[in-house]
Amino acid sequence: MKWSQIKKRDADLERELRSDLELEEEEQRESGLEPEEARYAARRAFGNPTLIREQTRAIWSWNGLENLLQDLRISIRTLFRSPGFSLIAVLVMALCIGAATSLFTVVRSVLLKPLPFRDPGRLVMLCEHFRDARSNREGFNYNPVAPADFFDWRTQTHGFEDMAAMRYWQFNLTGERGELPENVSARGGSWNLFPLLGVPAAIGRTFTESEDRLDGTAVMLTWNLFERRFGGDASIVGSQIHLDGKPYTVVGVLPQWFTYPDAKVQVWVPYLSGLPPDIVPHHDYHFSTVVARLRPDVSLASALSQVEAVQYRLHSQYLNAPVAEDVASRTINDDLARDVKKPLLILMCAVACMLLIGCLNVANLLVARGAARQKEIAIRGALGAQRLTLIRAQLTESLFICLAGGAGGVLLSLGATRWLSSAWKDLPSAAGVHVDGVVLGFACAVAFSAALLAGLLPAISSTGKAAFAALQASSRTASGNLSRATMRKTLLTIEIAITVVLLIGAGLLLRSFVRLRSSDVGCVTGNVLTLDYSLPAQKYASPDKVNAFNEALLEKLRALPGVRAVALGSSLPGEGYGGDDVFTIKEHPPLKPGEVLPDALIRGADPGYFSALQIPLLKGRFFTSDDRLDRAKKVVISNSLTRQYFPGEDPVGRYIHVPARKDADYEIVGVVGDTLWQVGRPVMPTMYFPMLEGGLDHGGSLAIRTDSDPLAISVPVQKQIASLDPELPVSNVQTMQQAIGDSLGNARFSASLVLTFAVLSLLLASVGLYGVLSYLMTQRTVEIGVRMALGAQREQVVRLMLGDGLRPALYGLVLGLAASTGAVRLIQSMLYGTQPLDPVIFAAVAATMLVVAALACLVPAWRASRIDPMQALRAE
Repeated sequence: MKWSQIKKRDADLERELRSDLELEEEEQRESGLEPEEARYAARRAFGNPTLIREQTRAIWSWNGLENLLQDLRISIRTLFRSPGFSLIAVLVMALCIGAATSLFTVVRSVLLKPLPFRDPGRLVMLCEHFRDARSNREGFNYNPVAPADFFDWRTQTHGFEDMAAMRYWQFNLTGERGELPENVSARGGSWNLFPLLGVPAAIGRTFTESEDRLDGTAVMLTWNLFERRFGGDASIVGSQIHLDGKPYTVVGVLPQWFTYPDAKVQVWVPYLSGLPPDIVPHHDYHFSTVVARLRPDVSLASALSQVEAVQYRLHSQYLNAPVAEDVASRTINDDLARDVKKPLLILMCAVACMLLIGCLNVANLLVARGAARQKEIAIRGALGAQRLTLIRAQLTESLFICLAGGAGGVLLSLGATRWLSSAWKDLPSAAGVHVDGVVLGFACAVAFSAALLAGLLPAISSTGKAAFAALQASSRTASGNLSRATMRKTLLTIEIAITVVLLIGAGLLLRSFVRLRSSDVGCVTGNVLTLDYSLPAQKYASPDKVNAFNEALLEKLRALPGVRAVALGSSLPGEGYGGDDVFTIKEHPPLKPGEVLPDALIRGADPGYFSALQIPLLKGRFFTSDDRLDRAKKVVISNSLTRQYFPGEDPVGRYIHVPARKDADYEIVGVVGDTLWQVGRPVMPTMYFPMLEGGLDHGGSLAIRTDSDPLAISVPVQKQIASLDPELPVSNVQTMQQAIGDSLGNARFSASLVLTFAVLSLLLASVGLYGVLSYLMTQRTVEIGVRMALGAQREQVVRLMLGDGLRPALYGLVLGLAASTGAVRLIQSMLYGTQPLDPVIFAAVAATMLVVAALACLVPAWRASRIDPMQALRAE
């Protein structure tokens, strides 16, 4: 209904009421009453015109809206009369709602929002799953898939519409038009991958089935490389580019939004392209990721059972090989977010706790406001206002605070979300993290919920029966003050308990990160420069050529001023898993059927590798320059491999048989100390093979130990590499300490965020404690004045007020410590070298909480001790 119509009806109602009242007055005069008496009699007989007007408007249905608007106007005027209170309350809610909105934006984009693929709800990731303890020991519940397993799954099952496979790859992209060479991250995808996902090419086309072969030379560019390297020139489609010195034909460019599975991927090649022919038919080379699309009429359990049956048959055929006996699945979102899911949920819980603390703080402020307005509320109740009307009026005030805070929070979340998505390393779907209508709806829902949580309890408290005793009592001794103070203490106790839980969680995560950062990786890390390179197989086709380049490079680098030692390996300590292989021990009895072959990490190492990195020799010897080519059938093993597979034996002189390395026997010539493949993960048995064996390790990682700042020689090192091969790019040029720090970046980031939320919560709790004690001092001004007039000393008043303030803090501390013993179990898997019930952290948090509480109470207590008794008594 339009406003003009509402005004017209109002005017009609006024005329009708006036006319009826005049008729009643005329009837009273005709009955013989004097005009003045007739007017009063008519009003008594007619009733309350205002009440009749309100009841009539309620029937017309806009009375509630008018009352709400009136309550809102009154709330705004009331809040503007107390700008300090209003500003604090709005800022608290803006901070809390902004943090919650920002985290929700990231969580929704990463964990909840479906990927922009065709019918993503039917996409699942399939992995091999070992039932033995090996996968759990290594921290992997999902194992990569062997190519042969993938092909058998695809051809021998029918529960999925189709399956596609992906594998990790990287290439040296050499310049065609004078550009510098660069190392690009790549993926190999089966020809049906993009049709299965429902991803068309933005320019050109995707792969065809005939192109997915061992000698395939088709390539697709991501939009990032297309624009960055080729200037967005569509004529690149159909042209050739050189990857590892081999010509590939560009058949298409992927859409700009497609960043799956990693935004770092620059090129895609067919899945089989470049794979060694002897790997494809084997079931024990695990390096692929499989994505499948479920049929609409088949359940996931039924489709999985078919794949599991195939996999178990394969396992039974290869009992002694590392062929998994089971299959596991997870959604495509869970697969992408596997490393960030738990930290994000922990952060969301931390933000929810901070939001609850903010609501409790605002509730405390509103309780104090209710105490100041108790006479106003009592008078309105005495004049006929219903309790529900009074509650609604105060809830409107809370709603205005939370809506204003929500608007400010949304503005804060715009910048916070952008910072969070960019600062979080390797965050999946980071490009799609943005504020949209759903996020704004979430912010509104949080604001309304916060308004209800923060305002309902104070509103009910201030409109109870005890509130109306304020008409007969003084402002300092009004009934209800005690109950209101008790409520504020209770809210504060809950606030402090939640803060303690947050502080303990943050302390544990921070202590865990410190332990991670100071972990001994098993080798020297100071003054060590690291970088990676990969020799193109097309150009370095023979072991002689590979060895010639590596030996020439090592000689040049060792001759550089300031270089103390140089190590060349296939993978350096702390740089990642790097692959593993199974083996048998020649001198041990053959394995029984069903026994799993032992396995260990594999590493290549040049003769100077162990000395350069100061990895200690425990038995035997290191590699020598004679351990090369056909004479390189030597292996050095780690101490953990000795303990696990040679208990009570001397392994030096024994032989291990490694099928994956030319199916040859290798003599154990030495035992070295253990190194970590990744900080925070347990030590694993490791086998080191000579880099000079040639042919198997085209890629290499250099570690250059220097006398001073290692970054100072990064340019000279790259010049030496360019002098040997101008088209060979290098990557990951950084110090070893930087590399280890980067691997811990997300652990540091998560701990820092939780600590930030905990500190903010501590600040809010201390402000709440200060406010409660200030309120109690105001309410007890007369009592304090009487005590001091009767001889109480200032020290006694300080102790009295400190006791009032510290009591809820102690209750909250005890409650928080008790709750933390259960809550910390949620983050147990994220802790390294730190017990969930770490007494040092619990004691430190308890001490911090007590100190902060004492400081928050000290100022109001000191002010109370400075009260002039005569002024306090006169004020009453």
